[in-house]
Amino acid sequence: MSPRIRRSLFSLTIFLAVCGLAGVALNQKVGAQANTDESTLRDGLHAFTNVYAVVEQNYAEKLTGDKADKAIYDGAIPGMLHVLDPHSNFYDPKAFAQMREDQHGKYYGVGMTIQPQLMPTGKMQIVVLAPFEGTPAYKAGIRPGDVILSVDGKNTDNLDSTGVANLLKGPRGTHVVVIMGREGVVKPITFDLVRDEIPHNSVDLAFVVKPGVGYIHVTNFQETTSHEVGEALDKFGDINGLILDLRGNPGGLLNEAVAVSDKFLKKGQIVVSQRGRSFPDVVYRVEHGSDVKNFPIVVLVNRNTASAAEIVSGALQDHDRALVAGETTFGKGLVQTVYPLSEDTGLALTTYHYYTPSGRLIQRNYNGVSLYDYYYVRDTGALADTANREVKLTDAGRTVYGGGGITPDVKIDTPKSNRFENSLLEHYAFFNFSKHYLVNHTVTKDFVVDDTVLKEFKQFLTANSIDYTDSDLNGAMDWVKASIKAELFTSQFGQLEGLKVRADWDPMINKAVTLLPQAQALMDHSKQVLAEKKAPAAPGK
Repeated sequence: MSPRIRRSLFSLTIFLAVCGLAGVALNQKVGAQANTDESTLRDGLHAFTNVYAVVEQNYAEKLTGDKADKAIYDGAIPGMLHVLDPHSNFYDPKAFAQMREDQHGKYYGVGMTIQPQLMPTGKMQIVVLAPFEGTPAYKAGIRPGDVILSVDGKNTDNLDSTGVANLLKGPRGTHVVVIMGREGVVKPITFDLVRDEIPHNSVDLAFVVKPGVGYIHVTNFQETTSHEVGEALDKFGDINGLILDLRGNPGGLLNEAVAVSDKFLKKGQIVVSQRGRSFPDVVYRVEHGSDVKNFPIVVLVNRNTASAAEIVSGALQDHDRALVAGETTFGKGLVQTVYPLSEDTGLALTTYHYYTPSGRLIQRNYNGVSLYDYYYVRDTGALADTANREVKLTDAGRTVYGGGGITPDVKIDTPKSNRFENSLLEHYAFFNFSKHYLVNHTVTKDFVVDDTVLKEFKQFLTANSIDYTDSDLNGAMDWVKASIKAELFTSQFGQLEGLKVRADWDPMINKAVTLLPQAQALMDHSKQVLAEKKAPAAPGK
């Protein structure tokens, strides 16, 4: 065997040993069972090495180092883990490093989001979506729509966005020379950038969306999330209500979900409980609490709100602290512990189930379900049928349901795009129009998408062979105007201003604002019920 294949097998051996030792530890109190587990592990590992040896010797194509790694990293290990559950996962060195970076919430580079885009010439190139405000890219004047032609003299023609991103990253304080193409500028532009620490904030938008109403959008839960949420609340000052937007939030660090809940609940209240086979049960409670901040809260969720985000929404719902609105969430009630392994790899292994304060396990059923169906196909009919779902009660006695995610108190459907809207997005119509428009125009903060701007937009669609009718445009006019303005504001003023424009338009956010009186009534009713429970019983006659 080649050294590379031996390395892969060694990684697998370590991985299986970790799983096996965990299983053996569970059964140390029953010696016979422990011996059986060890024997089963040895037999399984022996069977695997036999199979792999046959494959290596007889497969139609020679197993090169890369293909051997993929057979193990992308095949054998994930396949075994996914038999257990959909969330146990193995990370190869590149994925493990990326996971660690995501958890830390920072990296060293120049600070911009990029993606491949098909250009009018038919060539695929890497384009800047937006520089992050305050970063080297932003300060240097890099704009959305700039095309990255080369990085430190290396042509980007044959690189994907990951390859270009890796070239842009590097030690803090080092230089990187980036050559850009820009619409309306004949010659390429050279930027000599100095890499710096780039914060990757989990709160990408926090502002007063309506008078007296704060809005916070949390994209994920990483090491800085509770601090970011706290900073946003402090900047709001006195507010009369809060929209906490967890839509599309895939989760993240459990301790950060607990710390965010701490911002809104009372000291001593349960946030979440963990129950597992190998470790003692753990109950996480509010350590500090927020008795002062009694404004009503609406938590926005959707089908892609998962894990740590469900912990927060479930805790606030169970304690009647917030009205949950939107769609039924993803339904991930499994907790993974990350084990670093050899060769800079890692294992995320399900070690606990988590339960909301009322005792709900909200994990969706995954038995007999393919990974694709589990992640992308949702039986909304089954979720709507609450007859067979676990029933629990909130602090004030409201009925809530377990199994299949957090069910919202008020259902708000995510706006569905039509064929015309999808066509505009597929052609990057708004993104490309903003580049085109800003060549000859300047946008100010009081900019309005009027008939003159719409006329130019129609001409742009025609010039780029993007089909439309006046009926198409009129049927989606509010969305079209908001999308045009958002892209122009992103280019002219930065990503934050573009996000504000989209939030101002968002029908789910606007609906959530109208639900704040209902959230206030919920909170008041809960206080009344709890006060009555604490009141001494009336003396008998």
